[in-house]
Amino acid sequence: MDYKAALVNGIDSDSKSNSDAVTSHIASVPVTFQRKPFLQPEDDVKLTHTGTARANIAATYEHPEGTQEGNWAREHQNQTVLQQHCDYFDQDKDGIVWPLDTFRGFRALGFNILFCLLSVLIIHAGFSYPTVPGHLPDPLFRIYLQNIHKDKHGSDSGTYDNEGRFVPQKFEDIFSKYADDRDYVTLRDVWNLLKGQRALADPFGWGGTFLEWLATYILLWPDDGRMMKEDIRKMYDGSLFYEIAKKRKTAGK
Repeated sequence: MDYKAALVNGIDSDSKSNSDAVTSHIASVPVTFQRKPFLQPEDDVKLTHTGTARANIAATYEHPEGTQEGNWAREHQNQTVLQQHCDYFDQDKDGIVWPLDTFRGFRALGFNILFCLLSVLIIHAGFSYPTVPGHLPDPLFRIYLQNIHKDKHGSDSGTYDNEGRFVPQKFEDIFSKYADDRDYVTLRDVWNLLKGQRALADPFGWGGTFLEWLATYILLWPDDGRMMKEDIRKMYDGSLFYEIAKKRKTAGK
């Protein structure tokens, strides 16, 4: 039942749907009907404490233990999920991402030279300074992963919290609010997400979120236009980057 039908049928603000354990939407505020938050079935609780951020695993309803393939979760247990997301670009594992590291990383993922150069410019110009250990800007525009949580920007999905942890509820909300509980998102869904998560007077956040999703779509480049939920989850913890780079190297591209 959509929100217009709910109004016609007189559903009030104290009502609960059959599947809701809490009142998550009310007919008098249409947007709460249009964007219902994720709520797992009471008889199938796979993921406990969905609102509690996970420090080192990208836990979702389908994958409550995060990424287990290749022993990923164990090998990265001492990194936050945001640090894991950036780990691919730190090939020498010294905790510092140089502009050249970013360029090489994007090239290995299949992006063309122009896109790689543009990515280096945007990422290192915008995200280097907040991570420096001191007060002066880094003249080489390096990014220090120990402080990568300071690069958290607004107008995003909120899946990373301000400490770089992974919030399952926020991730699931992407698909519940903007993709009708499907296991994929389309460009239209992403556009609705960008509009729905947009914060007031936050042009840096608007642009950053747009470019991140654009890069994700180009990276996945789905034939049917569907970015699968599991691929996006692996993008958040960075394991997807290694998978794609390995496939491209094996294929000799």
